[in-house]
Amino acid sequence: MIPSKRQLLKHLAKVFDLIALVASFVFAGIVAYSSLNGLTFARIMGVRVTLGNCLLFTLLLVTWHVMFTQCGLYVSKRFTKRRAEATEVFKATSLASAFLFLSARVFHIGMVDYTFLLLFWACCTFLMVSVRFAARAYLMSLRRQGKNSRFLLIVGTNQRAIDFADQLANRPHLGYKVVGFVDDDWQGMRSFEATRYTRCCSFPDLVGFLRQNVVDEMAIFLPLRSYYERAAQLVSLCEQHGIALRLKSPVFNLRRTVAQKQDLDQNSDVLALATCTEAWPSLAKRALDVVVSAVLLVTLSPLFAFVALLIKSTSRGPLFFSQVRVGVNKRQFKMYKFRTMVANAEQMQDQLLSMNEMSGPVFKIRHDPRIAPWGRILRKTSIDELPQLFNVLLGDMSLVGPRAMSLRDYQRFDQDWQRRRFSVKPGITCLWQIKGRNSIPFEKWMELDVEYIDKWSLWLDFKILVQTLPAVVRGTGAV
Repeated sequence: MIPSKRQLLKHLAKVFDLIALVASFVFAGIVAYSSLNGLTFARIMGVRVTLGNCLLFTLLLVTWHVMFTQCGLYVSKRFTKRRAEATEVFKATSLASAFLFLSARVFHIGMVDYTFLLLFWACCTFLMVSVRFAARAYLMSLRRQGKNSRFLLIVGTNQRAIDFADQLANRPHLGYKVVGFVDDDWQGMRSFEATRYTRCCSFPDLVGFLRQNVVDEMAIFLPLRSYYERAAQLVSLCEQHGIALRLKSPVFNLRRTVAQKQDLDQNSDVLALATCTEAWPSLAKRALDVVVSAVLLVTLSPLFAFVALLIKSTSRGPLFFSQVRVGVNKRQFKMYKFRTMVANAEQMQDQLLSMNEMSGPVFKIRHDPRIAPWGRILRKTSIDELPQLFNVLLGDMSLVGPRAMSLRDYQRFDQDWQRRRFSVKPGITCLWQIKGRNSIPFEKWMELDVEYIDKWSLWLDFKILVQTLPAVVRGTGAV
């Protein structure tokens, strides 16, 4: 399952923890033995590194990482108090030190004595706690400014739901924005209406509300008598839309989600996420996006200049075509392409609807009269899509992911399972791109997008990137 953009900080924490472990090991070795054995910097640099030592240290790092993960260091800490987070780190580094001590006895590592262990534990704990507190302070500052926000929809209008909303309102540093409340009319509605909160929709209108609004999470606070039946339907709906859940019971069949426990004033909730939160490769995916897009933008700058000259010298109008597209959880962003049509192409679209050759809500015409002569070449070779590298660099898109849909096309989706494609970042290329593009029916296209989300891995991204160039050269399905 493809990880979301919001997991990047978690994986940065993982990388830092490994660096902290290595640095602490080296620091403990230098301090513990410099006075006892006359160890100097020159002698340290002259120490012979064997393959066996490297393999053993790699085993230690892998085991430490597993321990830290099991100790819960890499789940979201929005609701965790500072002292509790520090305690988690103390436990994790203590376990890591104990494992190091046992390994030293098994593999006869003489340098690891009690002094070494104490220095290792103290250094590692100090580094990990200090950086976490600094990151916490920075994120809290961002959230108070309205950044790094999560849009939350609360289901239920009872007192528990209101208390939960009050707790979030009193803690702006958590970065949660309540979109509204969902409920049908009931005897307690008058009490709810006396609060400062508003009901955004009833249950029959919820599907339409989710289609038109940004919702990252849904918190369920329903009365026990209707809890299971109604909540089970909501779980299914959120799975279709790729929305995270916050609920009180783990009894539901969450097929595509990962459960995590988070605390708000010591009240345990199960947060079921629609995307994987423990996927190390998400950091590599974002790093790949940044590096490759930056390199390509520099390398292809002469081509950009040539295309710009071609467009401006043969047609009136802007160089780039920008259009609002639907991103992660229906967030909107401007996507950029080289303009390949006449300047008023969007205004002409309604007049050409009868010529549409694509099934579903997507509009495509093989011989579109709006396309300029040079535009056909740019579209056939996909050169017109190269400016999307700027979107990748900015973080709105990825190199690989479901194609970004326009608002018009998104609003014409008629099946909610297809909307799960909007639970991840859109991409420049995808399975649809390499398997035929516009020659593929819309239903099959959506199935390919969901398949990509469910089977995502770095290896799959790599294969798609490698196969994109031959697909572009062949021009299959390009219009």
